[in-house]
Amino acid sequence: MTPSVFARLRTGALIACAIVVTGCGVQPAPATTGANAVTRANCGIDITVDAPPQRIYAAYQPSIEIAHALGVTDRLVGTAFLDAEVLPEYRDAQAKSAYAEKLPSRDELLAQTPDFVLSGYNGVFAASAQNSVGTRASLHELGVRTWVLSPLCPSADGLADEAIDPKTVRFDNVYADLRDLGALWGVAGRADELVTQLSTRIEAVRATVAGAPRPRVAVVTPKDDGSYTVAGGIDFVTQIIEAAGGVNAFADLTERRNVPIGAESLIARDPDIILTSQCCKATYTRTDAQPQVDRIVGNPAFANLTAVRNGVVHPFLFADRAAGVRIAHATELVAELIHPDLFGR
Repeated sequence: MTPSVFARLRTGALIACAIVVTGCGVQPAPATTGANAVTRANCGIDITVDAPPQRIYAAYQPSIEIAHALGVTDRLVGTAFLDAEVLPEYRDAQAKSAYAEKLPSRDELLAQTPDFVLSGYNGVFAASAQNSVGTRASLHELGVRTWVLSPLCPSADGLADEAIDPKTVRFDNVYADLRDLGALWGVAGRADELVTQLSTRIEAVRATVAGAPRPRVAVVTPKDDGSYTVAGGIDFVTQIIEAAGGVNAFADLTERRNVPIGAESLIARDPDIILTSQCCKATYTRTDAQPQVDRIVGNPAFANLTAVRNGVVHPFLFADRAAGVRIAHATELVAELIHPDLFGR
């Protein structure tokens, strides 16, 4: 029996033990490392695999699409929580994948016996979150390796948005994640090709909008209680807007990705362009965001907003704010919305 096979069997036994019994009389330990081990650092935590993981669980849209883009669909033991339809190029792959609308509990996750959990957002490992599957350290003790997309890096295990370092919210960190996951999953060549494709498309947009006026763009979500949330400076959409030739009108708010505001704050900022942020259902397209547009445009308090008067309140999806393989698609879309004259619209 090879070291990597033994490690996977031992991991499965530990996980089964954790599910069935409160304690098995032994302290779980990380998997041993062999001669072919690969290590990459993620949010200050070293992640080591002896062989490419074969039972990957992908939580949230960014991680699901990354798994498909890197060609490991056949290794997915589960996917959960899509914010919208996957990109067209991943529809067939996702149709073949086990899917749950809600994030799993810790026991539900461990019942899938994953050897690697990739999360598109940091909350799934946050101790304070209701839907937490436990801290990354607690999963590593069971031999389950984990990864959080680097633009969401917490400064300490078990924390969420409150610990995001604004300096990590960069396209380069998305590219680094793809390359690191490619190395860990044994698909480095595919990862390099994907990074080249994404970066080429984004740089083409940057070149097109270079020198154009940079409108102030607000990403706004109307809430049922009449309040609003906006995408703050540490939300990845700030980088997307910048690459598309705009400026996030709420970039100075950096305490969380989604910042609650009142109508008066939106009026005071008076953004040039407003994008909505429809979420969270696996069938959503931009058409489903139109009711959010109608709520903003139909609010008498916003009648004099520049974006409302100029008819530039656009339907937009929360999924297109993510730090994943949608970054090129999202940058192109936002650029077309805020600079239609430059893109033949």
